[in-house]
Amino acid sequence: MTARSVLFLITEDWFFVSHFLPMARKAREMGLDVTVVTRVRAHRAEIEATGARVIALDAERRSLNPFAVLRYLRTLTGILRDERPDILHCIALRVILLGGLAARFAKIRNRVYAVTGFGFFGARRDVVGRLARLGLSAVLRGPLDGEGTRYLFENEDDPRVLGLSPTDPRVVIVGGAGVDPDAYPVTPMPAQPPLRVAVVARMLWSKGIDLAVEAVRRARVAGADVTLSLYGSPDPSNPKAVPEQRLRAWGEIPGIHWHGPTRDPGAVWRDHHVCLLPSRGGEGLPRTLLEGAICGRALLTTDVPGCRSLVRDGTEGVVVPAEAGALAEALQRLAADPALVARLGNAARERILTGYTERHVMDAVGRLYAGLLEERPAAGQAGGVP
Repeated sequence: MTARSVLFLITEDWFFVSHFLPMARKAREMGLDVTVVTRVRAHRAEIEATGARVIALDAERRSLNPFAVLRYLRTLTGILRDERPDILHCIALRVILLGGLAARFAKIRNRVYAVTGFGFFGARRDVVGRLARLGLSAVLRGPLDGEGTRYLFENEDDPRVLGLSPTDPRVVIVGGAGVDPDAYPVTPMPAQPPLRVAVVARMLWSKGIDLAVEAVRRARVAGADVTLSLYGSPDPSNPKAVPEQRLRAWGEIPGIHWHGPTRDPGAVWRDHHVCLLPSRGGEGLPRTLLEGAICGRALLTTDVPGCRSLVRDGTEGVVVPAEAGALAEALQRLAADPALVARLGNAARERILTGYTERHVMDAVGRLYAGLLEERPAAGQAGGVP
């Protein structure tokens, strides 16, 4: 008997490795064959180490060339017809839209649409942003929906954007990518002062990197002994990347330093007190907050979907509007109260251990897969096509 199978579709191999390896491992635990279709750069071996097969498929995230999109769609449809996965797991919006369409052409019934945030359109609060979200809802809940479709979200706000209730039976909410507690041992807080704050993220305007810089500048002018470390690189495939020249200029401001990307976030948090993410929105559930929290560091973030679902103001950290002034005031408060910083950090780690570990995410995804595999297409649905 042929083994049941799941096929993951994602744009970048690095994104799969950084966030979704636990889902592949869970599928293998369940005895499923696993295939990952992605643009391959430097991470094939890490994916294959889970027992998955990798099929290379290039897709430039910024490209709006209709011919390139059609080529991608045609190739993807061919792959799905050849592979015939029992479950197609599409990760992130662009892939969901193209993968959902290819699934209809290839007659793939069971689809998991993993919405990892609404990105640029989620952060925008103008007419363009609202119209874009309405359009996404109309497509995903219309022609790309079906009896075998399930929606995987990372916070309770995002389902509502698509007109879904967080309690809908077809909706599953997981703790982002989850983190492995054993990979992030807790270390003692560094001595204070100064209050050492770090941002570990892609250097994007939507992540509020400029807000972090301005907030620290204001807090220092007000007399707070606080420093800021920026860890991350601009994403050349993202139109909202902060230019490297700007990052280098910010690194010349007293108390602020841009370090570039890091492959060891645990080492970053050993040397810092506060994990800062001043996001403007569009998040699913930011991995950087999970990593900072599991290391026992206080969290400072903004009142936007994803961030506010993890961080409870005054419990695991401080939640403020996405404004430099509010962030500066929070930094002054934290810099003046080391005991508060320590208390928030301890609570942040406990928060992760009660629902946001890799095992929590793996088990939730395992239940989702099991439910889909137990279902049978309705009569008359020869390939399960809705």
